[in-house]
Amino acid sequence: MISRDSIRQLLLRLESLGVARDDLVETFVRGRGNGGQKINKTSSTVRLRHEPTGIEVLCQEQRSLAQNRYLARELLCEKLEHRRQAHYQARQAAISRARAQKAKRSPALKRRMVENKRHRSGIKAGRRSVRED
Repeated sequence: MISRDSIRQLLLRLESLGVARDDLVETFVRGRGNGGQKINKTSSTVRLRHEPTGIEVLCQEQRSLAQNRYLARELLCEKLEHRRQAHYQARQAAISRARAQKAKRSPALKRRMVENKRHRSGIKAGRRSVRED
């Protein structure tokens, strides 16, 4: 049995993620796998779809429809949080990449770059054909 506090916390979690009840499409389907006649007769599997993002969750963990509904919403929350976290990390990586590109080079690095260019030009100069004037 799921307590009222657990349900309340889950609803607050969904609300903090910006999920409205109208955004969720919930369908109940018959389960698959072992279980025989019981699983073939009852529609206790929950398919939960979040329309704005297109994330879909299928839950058949328990025999109870109510518990599966609760677990499906928890799974949806985890997927949405993971997606939000991945988006945040990608944004932070882009910011740090841009910051590194804009950073000024140190004098020692500039000196090494010039030395490498001179060395490279010397190698290329040695490849030129010799002209007799």
